[in-house]
Amino acid sequence: MLGAIAGDIIGSIYEFYNIKTKDFPLFDDRCHFTDDTILTLAVAEVILNADEFPDKTKYIDKLQYIQQFKSYYGEYPSAGYGSTFIKWANSGSTEPYNSWGNGSAMRVSPIASAFDDLNIVLEEARHSAEVTHSHPEGIKGAQATAASIFLARTGYDKTAIKFYIQNCFGYNLEQTLDEIRPTYKFDVSCQGSVPQAIIAFLESTDFEDAIRNAISIGGDSDTIACITGSIAEAFYGGVPEHIAEWIFTTLDDRLWTITDKFMSQYYA
Repeated sequence: MLGAIAGDIIGSIYEFYNIKTKDFPLFDDRCHFTDDTILTLAVAEVILNADEFPDKTKYIDKLQYIQQFKSYYGEYPSAGYGSTFIKWANSGSTEPYNSWGNGSAMRVSPIASAFDDLNIVLEEARHSAEVTHSHPEGIKGAQATAASIFLARTGYDKTAIKFYIQNCFGYNLEQTLDEIRPTYKFDVSCQGSVPQAIIAFLESTDFEDAIRNAISIGGDSDTIACITGSIAEAFYGGVPEHIAEWIFTTLDDRLWTITDKFMSQYYA
């Protein structure tokens, strides 16, 4: 989960000012957390609260996701949410809005860290997605991201992860970053950003390299780096200490407390 937050914060200043290079300062005073971090931690808090249930395989009530998303939006209303999410969050509706956007994928990493069965991870990823992103592509993006993280943290190599994602979700992971980078443009859809984020991880040599890969293709930089970072953290065994320490300085006390509590429980 911390890898997702790191990717979001590092990528935040490049979302609307894309760069097409891996050569950029990793830390910048302008970097900030966005809706990607906010909603990731909303999912984390749902899971922490759900731990009161004795049966750890019990699926979480979707209403808990809805309430937490709306609550976090109320606390952080200017974090860069999409217009449709804002309309939903400000409404009294609990119905999804059929989104295929990458918001479902950017916030799913806590689920892949908290549950120890791939089938449960996939189903819980569905639950967390479809409260807003009920379009099949929105659900698929969340599940593919969660599966990548789960496989990465449970010892599968990149070849196996690539094979699973291509065969189970139909994403084309055959392009290289060098082939993607020249023509890739801003795309907030799951189908237009999740495969690219996974490829950025697959081509990486370590966590930092994965983040640089993700940002270097342009597009929705903070969200692509968020997704890439969540997988890279799982695969490489964590976020490097110097990056983690810097990330914690950008979070406020509320967000730091949830991050620390979740990591203490699920990363110990």
